[in-house]
Amino acid sequence: MSIFALADLHLSGNPPVKPMDRFSPSWENHWDKIQTAWRAVIKADDTILIAGDTSWAMKWKDALVDLESIAVLPGRKILVRGNHDYWWGTVGKMDQESPDSLFFLHNNFFAAEGWAICGSRGWVTPADPFFRPEDEPIYLREVSRLRISLEGARTAGFEHLMVMMHFPPIGFEESSNGFTALLEEFAVEYCIFGHIHGDGAHMAPTGQIKGAACHLVACDALNFQPKKIV
Repeated sequence: MSIFALADLHLSGNPPVKPMDRFSPSWENHWDKIQTAWRAVIKADDTILIAGDTSWAMKWKDALVDLESIAVLPGRKILVRGNHDYWWGTVGKMDQESPDSLFFLHNNFFAAEGWAICGSRGWVTPADPFFRPEDEPIYLREVSRLRISLEGARTAGFEHLMVMMHFPPIGFEESSNGFTALLEEFAVEYCIFGHIHGDGAHMAPTGQIKGAACHLVACDALNFQPKKIV
């Protein structure tokens, strides 16, 4: 039983109403590539973390088409919100109306193979040159959500913590922020994230950050293959 991760599926129905190959030829038939790779490595008792930007849908009922396509694949799926997941609603509604193999990470945590899966969407951080005054309350809220998630796992007695975010936990030339402070405070061992695409992937903040092994799992950065984390 293993934990895998993948991000930025960017689904839009079948056939897709927003094909991703408009952005790069490498995305041609990307969902077919993902499904083939997924079925080759992920078993029914594995867990896969889906780190945001799952569907281009604007409304929940439209996103369900994409979520149901994911649900039929092997494994238990834990999802966190991405910046393009406008369909995301209350956890209660999503839990009630989505397939049983999907779980939504939002002010909570999930247990998997002795690990606590914690997280939040994340956001751009104050050191980012594009950070605007209106970003500050969102950034602070996402930091708070990550703390709630981590505190819940610690209170439940979990020693081994893994964080899933959509945004990277730190900027390209940044030394610390609210997210990385929590990675250090709670001795998080792994942090996985997406959001960074194309030529930016080689600049992603991977390696050890505040003690956490950080992994970019945007699907185009992984040649559309889920990455085994543990």
